[in-house]
Amino acid sequence: MRFLFLGDVVGRAGRSVVTDMLPKLIARYALDFVVVNGENAAAGFGITEKIVEDLLDAGADAVTLGNHAFDQKDTLVFIERQERLIRPINFPKGTPGRGAALLRAKNGADVLVINAMGRVFMADLDCPFRAIDNELTACRLKQGADAIFIDFHAEATSEKQALGQFVDGRASAVAGTHTHTPTADERVLPRGTAYMTDAGMCGDYNSVLGMEADEPLTRFLTKIPRGRFEPASGPATVSGVAVEIDDATGLASRVKAVRIGANLANSEPDFWVS
Repeated sequence: MRFLFLGDVVGRAGRSVVTDMLPKLIARYALDFVVVNGENAAAGFGITEKIVEDLLDAGADAVTLGNHAFDQKDTLVFIERQERLIRPINFPKGTPGRGAALLRAKNGADVLVINAMGRVFMADLDCPFRAIDNELTACRLKQGADAIFIDFHAEATSEKQALGQFVDGRASAVAGTHTHTPTADERVLPRGTAYMTDAGMCGDYNSVLGMEADEPLTRFLTKIPRGRFEPASGPATVSGVAVEIDDATGLASRVKAVRIGANLANSEPDFWVS
């Protein structure tokens, strides 16, 4: 299976680069399954139903969220009918939506997508490790699902790395989101799970985490908010991670960071590109 995950889509620049490039990437790499994190897609804060549908129409098979999941209040309503929109599984019981979904890939495989949120320097939600462990126990790799992907939306690199070790051999791939900064540590862990601490963002990297720099700089210099954070609108980059998953085992055989666009050194999965 050829799998692609794209990190946090930030604002209009991120949406535009993803909806423009994703169909081309699907064709170029002959992708079987694509997941996109969309939690910053609506002006940097949350997601709208129209944006969800635009990402799905562009070729995403699932859209994951994070700490901004419900910043757009309508999400509380439409998340129930958008079966491929997945919020963190460790939100409290009774939160609308779903934290995991079993979806069909283009090659006919069943893919379990799990979204979870970290707790270090973040909201004090239920334990993500126990929530993920319960899901992996209920739907085991190559028993309940042909492949399993986890988007771990977390701040601390230690928490993300710990989760990678925790699920190694039980999931096909784990990729972190939230920091909007791609890491250089993509690898296959000892028991066969592909791992990357943070997939980065899809947006304008000539910014502060995808936002125009003026307001963040003002707050750092004066500790006084002067206005709203506004997504940067310059040339954008698609960032994420590509994983080749062995159909027989459901584990990863190869992994490579994906960065295509402006401001960052480009990276493509050369094992798929002739």
